[in-house]
Amino acid sequence: MPEEVTGRQSGAARSAVARLTGLLPQRSDWDAVRRSPRADLVAGLTVAVVALPLALAFGVTSGLGAQAGLVTAVVAGAVAAVFGGSNLQVSGPTGAMTVVLVPVIQRFGASGVLMVGAMAGLVLLGLAVARLGRYVRYLPTPVVEGFTAGIAVVIALQQVPAALGVTDAHGEKVWAVAGDALARFVRHPHPAAVAVAVGVAAVLLLGARWRPGLPFSLLAVAAATGLAEAAPIELTRIGALPTGFPAPSTAFLDLSAIGTLLPSALAVAALAALESLLSATVADGMSVGERHDPDRELFGQGLANLAAPLFGGIPATAAIARTAVNVRAGARSKLASLTHAVALAAIVLAAAPLVSRIPLAALAGVLLATTVRMVEASALVALARSTRGDALVLALTFAVTVVFDLVMAVAVGIGVAVVLALRAVARTARLEQVPLEPGDHSAEEHQLLSEHIVAYRLDGPLFFAAAHHFLIELSEVADVRVVILRMSRVSTIDATGAHVLGDAITRLQRRGITVLMSGIAPGHDQVLATLGVAERLRRDELIFPDTPTAIKYARTHVIGPALVSDAGPGRARPPGRDDAAPPRPASRW
Repeated sequence: MPEEVTGRQSGAARSAVARLTGLLPQRSDWDAVRRSPRADLVAGLTVAVVALPLALAFGVTSGLGAQAGLVTAVVAGAVAAVFGGSNLQVSGPTGAMTVVLVPVIQRFGASGVLMVGAMAGLVLLGLAVARLGRYVRYLPTPVVEGFTAGIAVVIALQQVPAALGVTDAHGEKVWAVAGDALARFVRHPHPAAVAVAVGVAAVLLLGARWRPGLPFSLLAVAAATGLAEAAPIELTRIGALPTGFPAPSTAFLDLSAIGTLLPSALAVAALAALESLLSATVADGMSVGERHDPDRELFGQGLANLAAPLFGGIPATAAIARTAVNVRAGARSKLASLTHAVALAAIVLAAAPLVSRIPLAALAGVLLATTVRMVEASALVALARSTRGDALVLALTFAVTVVFDLVMAVAVGIGVAVVLALRAVARTARLEQVPLEPGDHSAEEHQLLSEHIVAYRLDGPLFFAAAHHFLIELSEVADVRVVILRMSRVSTIDATGAHVLGDAITRLQRRGITVLMSGIAPGHDQVLATLGVAERLRRDELIFPDTPTAIKYARTHVIGPALVSDAGPGRARPPGRDDAAPPRPASRW
């Protein structure tokens, strides 16, 4: 026995080591680098050009400043590129993440955001070790689309103050802040800021349709900055940036705040996992032959979120927009996303003074254009028209995202989708009366048996969502001596279904009706036996392998003796008399 225990322990240890080793970078990850390094370098530089204004904008929107956005793009982007499970993924600060971080910085300050990021990194590592990444594929499409559309609206609302040139707007929710900014703008208009934001957004949207390959975001921001420098207009700028990266520090760690920050950390981790895995799935669909490892992707995102706070960066996740640019630019390996991070680092070291002069309204225009491109109106319309259930889930997820928060939106959307799915599955469960097979009976004998035996075929799942309807329908059976339940087509049965089945059988037996069962699948038999249903039926010998055997038993042991006792030897009991109870006592459950 001790040797067996030791063997099991060593086997478990080897399994755990193999699981952790499988999450680390593999040599095969870099085989693709040797195939097309030039294409990866070009793609990485292209993504860096696109990512620069986004990183600055998301850093400002998060509340920690433009430098935090750049640091996140460099540090988290590099770590996730090396340790992630996708060859094409590009990580960094995202608009969805800033939506979660704004209330955190309002309540806990900058150190609270860094602490939340580190805690979220640990949660992501736990999800990776537990191999939970694969379950994102079960997210309903209406939840994903509603979530994405809601994020787009929230990001757009976040840009309203900067686009209007208002710096002192207040409010509990993002829509309240946008409303306050609009009210202040009406009292003291700033047309220059509006013109810059609208102009930058228009250049991005029109340019993307005209020449998709050109980095219009960088060109538009550069033009707006040059105009702000040359013209005598007042625009709020990003502000001075350090010409380098801060030294790594753990001064933000506060173990006493773990309990207070845990809900926010879980929200950040959930969002990072959701957005990263969705982005990797999109990248797979845009490429040929690429398949990401969801657990390794969570592992890479976890390490990235542990590393970024050490340098003052905000929580990060994979970015669908930048990943799409990476794929379209010809990326084939992790070298492209790593090049993106290195290029951004070079920009921070060499061009910090120029970056500091960028107007905030220009960055707001970049993000406004990004939100427009995030939403596919045709997909939303198609989902809204598909089914009422999909339309409901889509609308609820969208509304909760905008009015409350992202994690609650996903929870509500999934909850409603699950309820609707269970309702649809429950409707597939049927209790159908089927005629008895003539077999080798004479016509007269078959008619007599049909008047006293009824067979029901159970189709589909017998579980908690369908059990109540089953109980009502089966309990209404009347004017028969024997009920045969044909179980071969039951697809699944749970504890509630088994309990209701037993209750229905008990009600029938109390009315003097003998209940037989046939064709129980082995897996279902275990559920029934565990709850004591099958055991009692077997004790009374009322379970049969097939329906013909059950009919034969009913003819010889229930109907036959009853007819003989009623009508005398050799005489059949007249049809229509069903008041005689069967000689076999009903089993009391």
